[in-house]
This record gives sequence, structure tokens and C-alpha cells, in this order.
Amino acid sequence: MSGFFCCISKRECVSDVFYGTDYHSHLGTKRAGMAFYTNELFIRSIHSLESAYFRNKFEPELDRFAGARIGVGVISDTESQPITLTSHLGRFALVTIGRIDNLDEITEKLLEKRINFAELSGSKINPTELVAILISLANTFEEGIEEVHNIVKGSCSMLILTDKGLYAVRDKYGRTPVVLGRNTDGFVVATESSSFTNLDYTLVRDLKPREGVFITADEVKTVVAPGPKNQICAFMWVYYGYPSSYYEGINVEAARYRCGAALARRDDMNEYDFVADIPDSGVGHAIGYSNQACKPYKRAFVKYTPTWPRSFMPQNQNMRSLVARMKLIPNQALTCGARIIFLDDSIVRGTQLQDNVVKLRESGVKEIHMRIACPPLIFPCNFLNFSSSRSSFDLYTRRIIRDLEGCDDFSDEILREYADPETDRYKKMVEVMRRYVGLDSLRFQHLGDMVEAIGLPKSELCTHCWDNSGCF
Repeated sequence: MSGFFCCISKRECVSDVFYGTDYHSHLGTKRAGMAFYTNELFIRSIHSLESAYFRNKFEPELDRFAGARIGVGVISDTESQPITLTSHLGRFALVTIGRIDNLDEITEKLLEKRINFAELSGSKINPTELVAILISLANTFEEGIEEVHNIVKGSCSMLILTDKGLYAVRDKYGRTPVVLGRNTDGFVVATESSSFTNLDYTLVRDLKPREGVFITADEVKTVVAPGPKNQICAFMWVYYGYPSSYYEGINVEAARYRCGAALARRDDMNEYDFVADIPDSGVGHAIGYSNQACKPYKRAFVKYTPTWPRSFMPQNQNMRSLVARMKLIPNQALTCGARIIFLDDSIVRGTQLQDNVVKLRESGVKEIHMRIACPPLIFPCNFLNFSSSRSSFDLYTRRIIRDLEGCDDFSDEILREYADPETDRYKKMVEVMRRYVGLDSLRFQHLGDMVEAIGLPKSELCTHCWDNSGCF
């Protein structure tokens, strides 16, 4: 997942873009960039975030952008952005979020037309540059946006910075949120509405799926018509989103309270001392569970981040494990001899959960009862960069299924059984996971309960990673 922010204003907007982009740091761990148009020049800067915070990297450069009244910023989990391009449409800068599932196919077709790529990310084609090329081949920016919608499989939301204004575009099925805000001087667009509040912008509305708007300091005009289908990623509320953000008018933290409460209503576990969370995204779920169950909530785990940026990830595997271990500190005054229900957002690869269980046992926890705020993740995401691997066996659940079935290839019917909490296959899978991880009990959210907790019709949510449904 990645996030972006842009601003166009009647006054200088450099600090707004800087701080607005920084408010998206929880969405990306690899790269960040900003681009501005000022004095008839496009100026950009890109830095790695793998060893430092966004603010530390970009603050010394802010004077370079002085006077700019239009700019974009991005926090990326993958490639270097923004891309700047000179084309027959004029010079423009582009940032994107999402995932191009048919990247290789589009690349091959462009190479056959003798179109070259200059920007590489780890010796691979930069998806944002590919989108910039697709746009530049069209007669207008509007036609280029339509071409991206028509060609790209997966999802692609984007911001296009031109010398005349900003284009903001939401992906064709609305997988990722794109929200519009304003103040008396101009407009902002962002992934996270929580970036508006302290910068004195008010939320106007969510862009609709496929919609493209052109923004000046005076007005916002829809230039690419919205599409008929909305399927925003349900994981935005469960895990990705910042607690104070709103998507489709629904607050993230409030949805997490409801998720936790739904888990508590289905739970028949009564013999435990208190409810706790795996920070940070487990906090809201745990509070919701605690309130519903009328049991105390306590912070058995605390997260130490002042000198360990979320993005910091050493290349050495042993060091990566050490850093992950150092960030979460059990509070032994609470854990020793306790029977605790823990709330976590999900189980993806399983390694972090196993490490946490080891730490809790070492800190004296008597019983560990894990409650997961979403169903088991069975299908790899085709729409967002949710996982660094495209293999389904990157998911812990799929590895358990492989072990249980004794093969790597499963029919859709078998996978549907593992996704259904009423089947014997599902119950056996959860029991094996519980035993492997070393938990006293393990329960997952029911899909219907999660959908109800979010508050949108299931047809308006992407739940592909749980039940293999959704538009392609």
C-alpha cells in the first residue's frame, strides 16, 4: 500500500504538501517523493525511507521549492516516484498508488512500439513511469486517464501535476480511497482524510471510482466520468487506515470498535483476566472487544518507535528479526501469570505472530487467546501491493492448507470450504494454526460480521483476499 497528497492554492503550499505527505508515512516503507511547479520549472526530490523518517529526509530541501503554489507528494511501498515527463501534452509529474497486475504484458507491447523506459526500480520497470507513458501517448490528459483505466488490470489511482493545475484520479473500482478537501485558499487531495485536520482543510467528498477531476485554486471539475462499480478494499478499515481517517464517510477507528465487538459477541470464552492488543492496528479492535465483553482493557504490549522508524528494515535477516523484536515490549507487570485475550488485525505470513507469542510466554503469560479482526487470508491480493510476493504461499493460511491437503494445487471448491467457518476443513485449519503458533485458543472474524462492522454493502467492498470475490 502507498499514499499520496497534493495541494493547489492561492498561497505557497510547500509546507502543506510536506506535512500532508508525512501524514501518510504509515502507508509506505520504501520510497518517498515530492514535486512542485514554480517559476515555470518542475522541481522534484526522491529519497529512500529504509533508514530514516520522511521528515528528516525532506525538511532540509524545502527551501528549493519556496514560492510554489502547486505540488504533489507520495509515500511508496515500492518504486521511486514522482516521475517527471516531457511530452506533446507538455511537461508533467505523476504519482500513482495501487498495483498493475499485467505490468509485463503492457511493457512488452510498449517495447514492441520501440518506446523506451528510463526509470528502473530494482532493475524492474517502474510502474509509475509506465503509467506516465500511457498517458503521454494519448491526445489529452483526459484520454490518457481513460486509457489507463481501460488497459491496467489491478488498480491505479494517480495525481498528475501540470503547469495549469492538478488531475486527481481514483482507480476504476475504487479499491483505494481518494478524498478531496478544501480551505479558503485552495484544495487538497489525499489518500488519508486524517491529513486534512491539522492543516486546516475540511473534507469535501470522496472521489468516485474511475472519476478524474481537474483542480485549480478556484474550482474542481470532473473531467473523467465515474464508473458504476465501487469495491473499496475492506482492509483499509481493518488494518491499513489511520484511526482518524474516513473512507466513504465511515471512520476507521469506529469500524474497528465494531469489529472487536462482533468478535466478542461470538466468543464463548469467559475465563480470562483482561483484553489486550497487538499494537498499533489491534488497539481499536481490542477496545471494541473489551467494551462489548465488559472486561478490562490493558496494554500488555507497548510499541517503542522513537528511534526505530516503521520503515527501518535492515538487509540482514537476523537484524530484521532483531529490529522487529525490539519494537514490541511486553509489560511484565501485567503479563506475568495472566490469562489474556489479544486482538490483532490479521495473520499474513505468521512469523510476527509466532515471535510475539514467544515473547509473551517469556514474559510469563499463562494463557494466550488470540482473536483476529478479519477472516483467514486465503487468496493473494491482485489489486494492491499487500504482499511483496505474488505467490499464494506467502500467506500463512495457504501454507497450512498445503500441509493439510498434501499438495500445492487446490480446486476452488476446496478453497471455498477453507473459507467457510462452518466446515470441518476450516475448523481443522484453525486448530492446526493454533497449535503451530502455540496459542491456547485462536478465533477469526466471520466475513459477514466484518462487513457489517464496516457498514457498507458487501457489493461495495473488495473482499477478494478472503473469499476470492470482486471485479477484475
